[in-house]
Amino acid sequence: MKLENKKIYPWIVVGLLWFVALLNYMDRQMLSTMRDSMMIDIAELESAANFGRLMAIFLWIYGLMSPVAGIIADRLNRKWLIVGSLFVWSAVTLMMGYSTSFDQLYVLRALMGVSEALYIPAGLSLIADFHSDKTRSLAVGIHMTGLYTGQAIGGFGATVAQAYSWEATFHWFGIIGIAYSVVLILFLREKKTKEKLLERPEKKEKVPVFKGIAMIATNIWFWVILLYFATPSLPGWATKNWLPTLFSNNLSIEMAQAGPMSTITIAVSSFIGVIFGGILSDRWIQRNVRGRIYTGAIGLGLTIPSLLLLGFGTSFVTVVGGALCFGLGYGMFDANNMPILCQFVSSKYRATVYGLMNMTGVFAGAFITNLLGKSTDSGTLGSDFAMLSILVFIVLCVQLIFLRPKEKSIE
Repeated sequence: MKLENKKIYPWIVVGLLWFVALLNYMDRQMLSTMRDSMMIDIAELESAANFGRLMAIFLWIYGLMSPVAGIIADRLNRKWLIVGSLFVWSAVTLMMGYSTSFDQLYVLRALMGVSEALYIPAGLSLIADFHSDKTRSLAVGIHMTGLYTGQAIGGFGATVAQAYSWEATFHWFGIIGIAYSVVLILFLREKKTKEKLLERPEKKEKVPVFKGIAMIATNIWFWVILLYFATPSLPGWATKNWLPTLFSNNLSIEMAQAGPMSTITIAVSSFIGVIFGGILSDRWIQRNVRGRIYTGAIGLGLTIPSLLLLGFGTSFVTVVGGALCFGLGYGMFDANNMPILCQFVSSKYRATVYGLMNMTGVFAGAFITNLLGKSTDSGTLGSDFAMLSILVFIVLCVQLIFLRPKEKSIE
């Protein structure tokens, strides 16, 4: 019996892609912590505006590429797409260590946006295809912990750069990713049913790209899911980018304390949230076809009071408690996005639709990051943060009213 046909292999896929997810977020995140080390050699980085441009180009390219990445993942062998994506962004990370000018970093950061965008739709759709409705949410949730772990490790980029050098930091993390792409070549497999289609293309139903998207866009569930994904992305990106500042402001502590406190709190609670949300969803859907919808709704519901606590809290208990509650709820929401999508979209279009969802979420993140930057300057960060709870409440109501799947999964 081939390895990919064994019952254990779907979990091997999760394990293999967990490390890819870790590298995906780690390689993009560590640049944000190494500005002080890098600007000694690259003078342009002394300008905060230039550094902002460097961070923004990744976000915009990543967002624009996400739908394209989804379309590609639905039409090509996902194993080789994932291997190629990992190899390219790892090579880009390696090359960043040889950069001597801002323009070189800018081009490489844009290339990283392209290559990293190719991974998420392909990786999640592959996991969804390997797992049935009994294990799908848990599998996706475990994979999501790789993203959280990578984000947390990426935050130590400055520590490594200080101990060695920023060039060596990029070199070694790039080499690790390139080496791991070889591991994927040896052990990762495409889903067998999809392999058969690829081997016998004459039997594969070919639907033009834009016709397929048009078919999806005419369904109300598509727009509800898009709203359901995009709106919580506003507080999601807000916590990623502004929670340390909020901790520092509301608790009147130095950023050196606020940074680790906020990121560790969110990382630990989100880790618990995706695992708990995955297990609960997989069990609930066996009894109720809307089990995943309800699990995601509970997660979103938890973020509403947490945003109020984070925005208006001034004590350790309220602020840290709000962050713990937000991480738990957002983790439950995160673990069920692709599994909910599987109840409305066949495997032919899952990566495409997820790519569109990812683009919407990233652009929402770019918008809220800029808006809260202005709020920080005007001294209204806390109140504007709390106002996001109103948007989450609205989308929660829309989700419960309109998302009514008829099946546990559409294959």
